[in-house]
Amino acid sequence: MPPPTMESGENLADTEIVVGAVVEGVVTGITRFGAFVLLPSGKTGLVHISEVADAYVNDIKDFLKEQDKVKVKILSFDGNQKIGLSIRQAQPGASSGPRRSEGRPSFGGQGRRGPGRPQNFEDKLARFMKDSEDKQADLRRHHDTHRGGKGRAL
Repeated sequence: MPPPTMESGENLADTEIVVGAVVEGVVTGITRFGAFVLLPSGKTGLVHISEVADAYVNDIKDFLKEQDKVKVKILSFDGNQKIGLSIRQAQPGASSGPRRSEGRPSFGGQGRRGPGRPQNFEDKLARFMKDSEDKQADLRRHHDTHRGGKGRAL
C-alpha cells in the first residue's frame, strides 16, 4: 500500500500536523459522539458529530462506516494526542462557521426581523429591551392582581 498523501500528492508519512490543512484519512472507529480518523501522519483525530455533515446528524452511521476514506480539515491540535477534525469544513465551498440545520430549532434566529436581514448589536439590544419591558409589565400586572389591585380600601 502506498504511503498516505496530501491533496498535492506529497508524502505525509513523516510530517507534522498542520492546523487548517485538508488531508485524506481513513475512518477507524465510530462512536455516538463522533468518528475517529487515522491521518497520514499515523496519528488519529476525532471528527465530532457536529462536524460530520452540513445536515443534522442523528446517527453517524447514516453518513460514515469504518474503513471509509474521507477528506478532513484539521481544526485543532493541542500538541499532545488530541486532534480535532472536520469533514464538513473540508468540503469545497464550506463555511467554517456554525451551521443551520433544518431539523433543529434555531434559538435567536430570524424572529420578527424577516429572512435575510442581518441583525446587528443595536437591533438585538432594542429587541431585548422591548421584551424585558413587556415581561416587567406582565409581572407588575400579575403582582397587582394578587395584592387586590391598586388603591384597595382596607
